[in-house]
Amino acid sequence: MNAESETARDTEGHADGRGDRHGERPPAQVAVVVIGYDDAAHVKDAVRSALAQGPAVREVVAVDDCSRDGSAGLLERLSASEPRLKVIRRRANSGGCGTPRNTGLDAVTSPYVMFLDSDDVLPPGAVDALLTAAEGAHAEVASGLCVRRELPSGREVPWQPRLYALHAVVPRPAQRTRLVHDTLCVNKLYRTAFLRAHGIRFPEGRFPYEDVVFTARLLAAAPRIALIPDRVYVWHVRRSEARLSISLDRSGVENWRARTEACRQAYEVLLGAGQKELARTARAKFLDHDLRMYVRELGLRDAAYRRAWWELTRAHLAEYDADDWARNPAAPGRLIGRVVLASPEPCDLPRLRELAARPARLYPPYARAADGTPVWSDAIPQVLLEPLRARPVRALPLAVDAELRPGARGTRLRLRLHELYGRVAQAGPETVDVEWRHRDDGDVVVRAASLPLAPCAGVPGADEAAGSAGPGGSADPAGRGGSAGRGNFAGPAGHGGSAGSDCTWSAETAVDLLPLAAPGVGTWDLRLRIRFRDGASRDVTAHALTGAGLLRRRAVPSARHGVVLVQPYTTHSGALALRVAPGVRGVLSVARARLRRLLH
Repeated sequence: MNAESETARDTEGHADGRGDRHGERPPAQVAVVVIGYDDAAHVKDAVRSALAQGPAVREVVAVDDCSRDGSAGLLERLSASEPRLKVIRRRANSGGCGTPRNTGLDAVTSPYVMFLDSDDVLPPGAVDALLTAAEGAHAEVASGLCVRRELPSGREVPWQPRLYALHAVVPRPAQRTRLVHDTLCVNKLYRTAFLRAHGIRFPEGRFPYEDVVFTARLLAAAPRIALIPDRVYVWHVRRSEARLSISLDRSGVENWRARTEACRQAYEVLLGAGQKELARTARAKFLDHDLRMYVRELGLRDAAYRRAWWELTRAHLAEYDADDWARNPAAPGRLIGRVVLASPEPCDLPRLRELAARPARLYPPYARAADGTPVWSDAIPQVLLEPLRARPVRALPLAVDAELRPGARGTRLRLRLHELYGRVAQAGPETVDVEWRHRDDGDVVVRAASLPLAPCAGVPGADEAAGSAGPGGSADPAGRGGSAGRGNFAGPAGHGGSAGSDCTWSAETAVDLLPLAAPGVGTWDLRLRIRFRDGASRDVTAHALTGAGLLRRRAVPSARHGVVLVQPYTTHSGALALRVAPGVRGVLSVARARLRRLLH
């Protein structure tokens, strides 16, 4: 019987997947292990969020990892008025999160346990939702949605939302390999006896990414898992803190060494347990998630870091076998990995950064081997791009250039879509939808009119399309791309490509700053949707051009605000974004932020 049919059987008669408790509260069966080190500013909020879960929580075990800031005293005072709170103070700091979690796990007396970090919180109802799901499905593990909350902005990003879209019961992890992608240990409720029976514990000592190994050990034991769409954990991300969390501090290459080691151990744990498909998925996840994330940040590091990172990555990827590379060979992470393996020294970092973006952008040059086969570059012809020819257009790593020019007479956005080995012309791009999405609130979107894409002279039909224009925008033939005052939109250089491989499509439109300024000081990300002749579409971001006069802050007169400060800029992944600061208050906020940077 497949996973889908077993899921339907398990939840039959219970539309919300929560069993048949008829509104009864679950009995006190859950322990919450809270760990912390020198986090007096936040630990009480974490503990209180656990206690506030209600009677389902039998005990909260707070493990202080030998703090020096008075955290233990705060917890002791809190425990004096809360009998469910037990405080354990370690005599020596462990250097990581695994040891204090194991200490807490050893002290638990409840049938179920979950973990909470001192700088995060459990949202109301989290424990009830997880416990009801676990008992209703007779599952050893119940897992729900975690949201990453950026502070102080409050922006929330769901973690692995595809996995938690619906209620589901997974009899064995191998039936839903995407479980490997959720390496968090904190958004889950575990049957305590199951963890102890299988010896599932965290790596001890200073071991960053300990939850990656813990999750692999859990999946290797093949638990029955209940999945729920409820928000069960709020992960606070405080990037401006003087001391970043272990996982967020990626400035040193040792962080990357620790991550690759954790991923290597996770693979070996799964493979050793006979979970071959899960092990393969773990390696694929490394390429698609971990590798791409760090490649996007390589441009921020110095040459010594990049050399050390490159060497570590090559050593890690050298352990992959042919089957690891054969699966989905056109996926961006696999192409990046192949380039790293093919070159003994760091190379093509700007282009790799574009390919690591989400969505991926494969930026020129578009090279070919002597026989016409698409390859990464003339210098690395062994990395073949032939699989791109079979990839559906909705998944192609399309490259779009963007140039934004704010001015007193209006702000103009110009776009240029590149060809990709003939696939773009074959699909027939017709229009591009333009929208600006607020960085801190993705639900706030400013949409522009759909713009026609005008092909260059090398594309069939260019003569007919060259003069077309849509509402609020105009088509701009490629031949005008280098005209005075319009910026340089030169297409990719030829590399032995066939006719039409250097073609581009372009569009231009005015940008209305008024709705972008309405929410006040903020950042907007440019999002595009390319629509093709057959009705297919591809969502993309755009590469920010950095030519003379671009990406400069400008003061634009405004009838409503007096003045609006506008600054186009490039993100870590090379995409175009826009900072807007309206009015005197906006100008002052920008000045204060700049002063703080100068002082620190």
